Amino acid sequence: MKMRMNPGRMLIIALTLAGATPAMAKTGGAGAHIAPPRPKGPCDIYAAAGDPCVAAYSTTRALYAAYNGPLYQVIRLGVKANGIFARVSLGGTQVAATFGGGSNLGWVHLRKEQPVKLEVMCGYTRDSHPEAQLIWAPISNKPDPAAIAAAKDADVVIAVVGITSRLESEEAPVDQPGFFGGDRTNLKIPHPEEALVRAVAATGKPLVVVLMNGSCLAAKWEKQHASAILEAWYSGEEGGAAIADTLSGKNDPGGRLPVTFYQSVHQLPPFEDYSMGNRTYRYFNGEPLWPFGYGLSYTTFSYSDLTLPQTTLNAGAPVDADVTVTNTGKVAGDEVVELYLKFPPVAGAPRIALRGFQRIHLQPGERRQVHFKLQNRDLSMVTEAGQPIIAGGDYTISIGGGQPGTGAPEVTGHFHIDGNLSLSE
Repeated sequence: MKMRMNPGRMLIIALTLAGATPAMAKTGGAGAHIAPPRPKGPCDIYAAAGDPCVAAYSTTRALYAAYNGPLYQVIRLGVKANGIFARVSLGGTQVAATFGGGSNLGWVHLRKEQPVKLEVMCGYTRDSHPEAQLIWAPISNKPDPAAIAAAKDADVVIAVVGITSRLESEEAPVDQPGFFGGDRTNLKIPHPEEALVRAVAATGKPLVVVLMNGSCLAAKWEKQHASAILEAWYSGEEGGAAIADTLSGKNDPGGRLPVTFYQSVHQLPPFEDYSMGNRTYRYFNGEPLWPFGYGLSYTTFSYSDLTLPQTTLNAGAPVDADVTVTNTGKVAGDEVVELYLKFPPVAGAPRIALRGFQRIHLQPGERRQVHFKLQNRDLSMVTEAGQPIIAGGDYTISIGGGQPGTGAPEVTGHFHIDGNLSLSE
């Protein structure tokens, strides 16, 4: 569908994707020239009676279309515009928009016998020569045969999968399995992505999975079957180069997870529950898929010679901690030295809390002493009443390459504080 509009006007084209009843194609309306191209695929929308998707359109009133394809189909729907603002909405929810030109597509679900109102809104200036085109394409959730064929001929398969910011951005107009309005309804890798990974893994070739995401993904199958997993997040302009350097061994990875990767959404409390119970690594009592602070390297490190105060400290006194870190592997690499505290049994105290970290680079066999000084805020916790305090009692300090008890190398010690000290908020 193409629309050319008179300067100084705003045009709304309204369509309805209907169920089983074909509709007559209509044109008309002042200021609109519509020339629909012949699309491809059974779920495209065009003006031809008897085709799976039949569209009707007008510049001035709501029109109707008949969708006669499969019972359920996902298509990409959007708008391509020249020099104007254009927006496509389905059922009152924005699907895609473009500003000043270019094209943008979103995902929509079509079902038989469930009519949905489709609106295309365009805005432009008097001096512009605007043109807008409604665009669409069918989506197949089946693994691409070309990808499977390429995997069979490869020595190693690198599967780059995950989600995008279009799916998980705040209040995004998205209604997809696992996503609604920019929120996550589950933590799984989307089904088409998972199906593709399993299909290429079935070739028997070594599998490396690169995750692209802005929040945790419950990649349980990938953890069990992939030879390696690289968390790349939304890695930006130089992301491709960084990923290639890391996978080739030119760069030794030293990153750590800044969030907990849960096994499923069922490990989280209800959204309406505002308590801290089981929220974040500090209060979570379950077994995560990967814990906060987790990360691997192409080399190995060991920790030794932890030194702590040998005498009881008064509340408000700083705590000095020193540890020796050694690169015990065969290549140079970065280590993130993480310091965690476990607090006295006070109501509201977290299970554990990160209170310091340092990133260091060590050559093979190199040793280095790392120093931490814990001040009042580092030693404090918040009671159930919301009061920050330094609590008197026994503290456990763990310094290592990750959370204590998760398999990361670590050393552990203890110190004691006398008295309580209230801190300002």
